[in-house]
Amino acid sequence: MISRPRYALTSVCLALLVSDGLLSGSAPVMAAGPKGPVYTEAPDSEPNFPLMGEFVGPIKTDTEDKNVVALQIRPIGNDTFEAIQYLGGLPGEEGHQTETVQLIGRRSGDFVVLSGGPYAVFVEKEGCLVLDRKGNRIGELKRVERESSTLHAPAPKDGIVLFDGSSTDQFIDGQMTSDGLLMHGTKIKPMMQDFNLHLEFRLPYMPEALDQARGNSGIYLHGRYECQVLDSFATPPVFNGAGALYRFRAPDLNMCFPPLAWQTYDIQFTAARWDADGNKLRGAHVTSWLNGVKIQDDVELPGPTGAGKAEEPNLLPTLFQDHGDPVRFRNVWIVDRGLASGTFPVVPTPEELEALKKEQQAKIEREKKEQEKKARELKEKEEAKKKKQAEMKAAAEKAAAEKAAAEKAAAEKAAAEKAAAEKAAAEKAAAEKAKPGSDAAKPAEADKPAEAAK
Repeated sequence: MISRPRYALTSVCLALLVSDGLLSGSAPVMAAGPKGPVYTEAPDSEPNFPLMGEFVGPIKTDTEDKNVVALQIRPIGNDTFEAIQYLGGLPGEEGHQTETVQLIGRRSGDFVVLSGGPYAVFVEKEGCLVLDRKGNRIGELKRVERESSTLHAPAPKDGIVLFDGSSTDQFIDGQMTSDGLLMHGTKIKPMMQDFNLHLEFRLPYMPEALDQARGNSGIYLHGRYECQVLDSFATPPVFNGAGALYRFRAPDLNMCFPPLAWQTYDIQFTAARWDADGNKLRGAHVTSWLNGVKIQDDVELPGPTGAGKAEEPNLLPTLFQDHGDPVRFRNVWIVDRGLASGTFPVVPTPEELEALKKEQQAKIEREKKEQEKKARELKEKEEAKKKKQAEMKAAAEKAAAEKAAAEKAAAEKAAAEKAAAEKAAAEKAAAEKAKPGSDAAKPAEADKPAEAAK
């Protein structure tokens, strides 16, 4: 259940909201600004991230009937949120209706108040409370976290695994992150005329960026035709949004999931056809599925899209665009359509998912053991280093002590020898003085007159 709010929305509060224009349905115009913070993992302390997502539930209408309402909400900077509301369910779900209502709101503490429709929506982490203009509760929406039906799809027997996290050998200028993900800005080495391509991607969370500055990349088929990759979650489908054939055709549905969720792109591509003289007979065709839902159905492209290369009969590598945002990829495979024997896209069976789950668990265990081994080896190395340092210190201290003792002994010996030499010299001098006839034994010259007087 949604916790009962620390807020109480009364008709007076609603009147204030209306007077401030929050329920008027007029969304503020926001100018494009800097990209702001970029997160490639879920942030721990960013307050708006927990409130972003998808919510579904029934609400009462004026006729006492209940309608299913779906809501997608995302932050757009300065603790401001925008949302899009559907009837019947979320895009791609049975019963989904394409008509939308766009909402706006602002975070206050750990909840957001959305307005712009016929009722107010209070959004918390786990769900939403829906109230009418009189403050009556008319429904609750619960958070849902969807997963693509083609997520973890295995490559068919006649396919080529391009990337599985082990190497980037199948890519030109391919780079991999430390956690085994493919980075943007690379090209597929195998070049095929017609192919089926499966890839999984993760968009960064960029809560202050807008429009094309928000998690942007793209798949350039043959380097010419772009299937757009973009964080356009919680927006209507547009011709340059996620799933679009860039600036040529919007997707039938905006199937983009929230950023940081793993998503899938399945693309069936048929290259343009040319005669022997290089004249184009037919344009390229694209059918694509975003998160398991068909969004482009055998669309013919009259020419390159966006920044695509000029059309020619020759093949070019398919490009994973570098648009400056850290979009990540995994589980990438391709099938030559001339050799394909199975269906596409590939939906993994429960058995395959279970096997994958076990494989991933085994991988986690292996990585854990490897980390423990490395930690143990590092500890042993550090202990050996400390032991060696202690031994070297002890040896140095012993050597210093022995040197000091030797120097002390040498000094004592030298002092003793000096004392002995001085003693011997003194004794010799005394003996010389005591000999008869020696100058030391004669009377002093001062005594002679006295002796003569006697």
